[in-house]
Amino acid sequence: MTKVIFYRVLGAALLCAALTCGQPGAARAQSVAVMVNGEPITTFDIEQRMKLDRLSHQSRSRQQVLDELIDEKVKVREGKKYGVSPSDSDIDSSFATMGSRMRMSADQLTKMLSAQGIRPETLKSKIKADMVWTSLIRGRFKDSLLVGEKDIQAKLAAGGSDDKGTPDSFEYQMRPIVLIVSRSSDSGAMEARRKEAESLRGRVQSCADADRIFKALPNTAIRSTVVKTSADLPPALREILDKTPVGQLTAPEATRQGIEMVALCGRKPTTADTPKKREIREKMFADKFQAKSKDYLREVRNAAMIEYRGTEAGRSSR
Repeated sequence: MTKVIFYRVLGAALLCAALTCGQPGAARAQSVAVMVNGEPITTFDIEQRMKLDRLSHQSRSRQQVLDELIDEKVKVREGKKYGVSPSDSDIDSSFATMGSRMRMSADQLTKMLSAQGIRPETLKSKIKADMVWTSLIRGRFKDSLLVGEKDIQAKLAAGGSDDKGTPDSFEYQMRPIVLIVSRSSDSGAMEARRKEAESLRGRVQSCADADRIFKALPNTAIRSTVVKTSADLPPALREILDKTPVGQLTAPEATRQGIEMVALCGRKPTTADTPKKREIREKMFADKFQAKSKDYLREVRNAAMIEYRGTEAGRSSR
């Protein structure tokens, strides 16, 4: 399971846990299970990570969990060698971002983990190791991770497709427009601004018209020009923009800010990037990253001093 999938599944599990949470049990006495380059991994650390596994619906053996904890120790140590060490605030920020995706504050996420008997440091230590390793791989092996245009074209050709000269990707020049509605306003205010937006759409036949009209309106903002390609946009928005005549506005849409539209200032074919090429590029990059990560981790782990203690020594020898 990739770390992206892990965090998504964990997020869903935490939301479910909010409905069925119990009281955290007392922490068991800690004993050292393994020493990694002079740093201990305790039996409590293993138990905590296994609880996190269960919460995210992973089913792994104790040895697999221990191997992951060992990997994280060597990753963080390797990062320090090259000055890659995220600050506590960086880790807390990532932790808070995870909570916000689940519509929770960092404190609420902490309480939810605690209710399942999991210390927030258990998740934060995993976050830290992932941050260190990602930065380290991207920084040290940046050149070898690059995916060139020739690589992409070869992949397209191998799949029976040739993207050269195919006008299925466009470059869009857009100016977002917002007719601002206060969040404290009632539904009537939103509907009134929607009608206002609809009446103004017919008057706009160019971005110069849009600039002149909306800059003169109170409680209205017209943003600077934004340039995106088809590969940058979700399919639904691409479809809307492809159906909108250049110089005109997209249909009004209610958002948190108010009523929003987009003035389409330009649309031209481009072969610089397409959704298919973007998909291939991201897949090839991910494959290269995983291969480099696996080889590098094997190297640093083989060089590490790993000493199993007590029952863990017996388990590791089997």
